[in-house]
Order: sequence, then C-alpha cells, then structure tokens
Amino acid sequence: MSLLRYLATLALAASPLLAGAQGLEKKEVRLAVGGKASLYYLPLTIAEQLGYFRDEGLTVDIADFAGGSQALRAVVGGSADVVSGAYEHTLNMQPKGQYLQCFVQQGRAPQIAIGISSARAKTYKSPRDLKGLKVGVSAPGSSTHMIVNYFISRDGLKPSDISVVGVGLGAAAIAALKSGQIDAVSNTDPVMTKLEQDGDVKIIADTRTLKGTEHVLGGPMPAGCLYAPVDFIKKNPNTVQAMTNAIVRADKWIHTASPQDVLRTVPESYLLGDPALYLFSFNKVKEAISTDGTISDAGAKTALKVIPSFNPEVKASEIKLALTYTNEFVKKANAKYK
Repeated sequence: MSLLRYLATLALAASPLLAGAQGLEKKEVRLAVGGKASLYYLPLTIAEQLGYFRDEGLTVDIADFAGGSQALRAVVGGSADVVSGAYEHTLNMQPKGQYLQCFVQQGRAPQIAIGISSARAKTYKSPRDLKGLKVGVSAPGSSTHMIVNYFISRDGLKPSDISVVGVGLGAAAIAALKSGQIDAVSNTDPVMTKLEQDGDVKIIADTRTLKGTEHVLGGPMPAGCLYAPVDFIKKNPNTVQAMTNAIVRADKWIHTASPQDVLRTVPESYLLGDPALYLFSFNKVKEAISTDGTISDAGAKTALKVIPSFNPEVKASEIKLALTYTNEFVKKANAKYK
C-alpha cells in the first residue's frame, strides 16, 4: 500500500470520532464523584479505564471526594459540570431552587448495606436500637446517610436520634468500625463485605441486591447516575450524549465481562489489598449495576416516596419528577451500542 493511500485510510478510520468530537459543545468536562473506588461507581471507572470517554472525543477531569454530598456541592458551586452520584440528590435540591437531572444510570439499586458492630449486635432487635449510637456514613448528606435516615424512620426515629460520623468509602471506614469510633456503619462494597467476612458487623439492612432493595425501600430505587444542572444539559446536549454513550458502553461491558476482566481493569488501589474480596463483592452487587443506563419510572416513584419520609423539605406533591431524570440520551446510546 502506498504511503498516500495508507494516510487516507487512517483519516477515514478517524473521521467518525473527529466528527463527533467537533460537534461537542465542551470537549473538557469537570466531573465530581464521592468515593470513586466504590463498586457503586464501577461503570464510571470502567468508562475511564477503557478509554470510552476518549472514544467520544471527551477529556473528563474527575475530582474524587469523600462522599456524594461533597460532589454535589462541587456542581452547585460551579467547580464541576457533572456529578457521578446518587439520583436522590436531584429530589433533595429542588426545594432549594436547584434543578438537577440524571441523564444516565450506573446503578439500579443503592448497593448500600447497614451493619451494626458485632459487640452491639447481641442486643439489637430493631432500628429503634440505633438510637443514641454513632453511625458511620461516607459523608453527612450522602446516599449512605439517606438510607440510614429512611431505615430508622420506619421505626419512628428521627435523623437527630443518631450521631452521624463521616468515614468515607474505603479503608478509613473499615478502621473506624474496627477501632470502635463508630457503633454501626452504612456503606458500600467492598467495605461492607470486608467487615462481614472479618466478623465485625451484623448486616441489618441490605440494598446490594434487587430483592434486598425491594425489602428495605418497598420498590426499585435508582442509585448512582450522572446528573447535572438542567441548564447545562440543555446547553450541551452533544457533550451529555457523549458522556451517556460512554457510561452505557461501560454498563454493558460489566454485564458481559468476567469477574477477572473487571479485576484486571480497575486500579489496584481499589482492591483494599485483597483481590479475592473485591471479586466476591463484585459478584454480590453485579445485579445492582444497570444493564443499559435506563432510569425506571417505578424507581423514580420509589425515591419520591422514600425521601419525604425523613426530609420534610421534600414535599412529594411539589416535586417536578419529570425534571429529575431523562432517558432521551440513553435511548440514543443504546441504539448506537446494541
């Protein structure tokens, strides 16, 4: 093949990517996430590690915070364009005049478990027994905190009846429970599985499976997603579509890859020094990861029922639910990546 023909072939191969990149309103996107190493955000990590954002012509600058509430503050304060975080923040912020919209889903169940320390488990009978205890969450106001609030509200307790301690989503959370700094913990995997295997906690609520989520919350519940201010989405539809494409590809890859493929793809630091633990945790939460990025109407309605039960600022009758999520971009992504 002549040099001229070779260069022409390369140009043709690159043209779809270049055309997509040229159509982006923003090629560099600032993304905030709270606890990126958690399996809760595995699709984000897969999209990053396998170059799916790059394939869409994007450069995504990811800022990792201790919890989802801090990532939320980043987008509200303007230091981030998009958040990889819990869907329910879109509900919590509407009464404050902040309209945020989820545009692609990473998790179709919260993947959060609540465990009480083994020492206190002997006398534990119901959520009411958490009254007065120190409960570790990733960060106050994050999804791990919200799940605890709902769990205790079912037994008549108020959020103020427990003491909440921010412990992050990694080794610090494990250390806090093991050292006695907290009496109970609400967290994601692999943290909760590690504490279970070591015999440090008794699980008292579990949304790491679809069945467990139904039991705890009374229905399906959207979890990790990419969300952004409605105005950002309206002004940058091609950029949002590109981000959605990358996450949908990642969702689909996770459900076709082997556990060993996942283990080879995530950074070694995510494994907490125990690859077998990470694999066990992945197999436990895999069904909770979205298969195609779609946000279900039923899940959004569950969230609208759950959040007002402990957050009086969120009044279900006043929430514009249709503004909290859209599947417009997901449908196009699924047509592209069948």
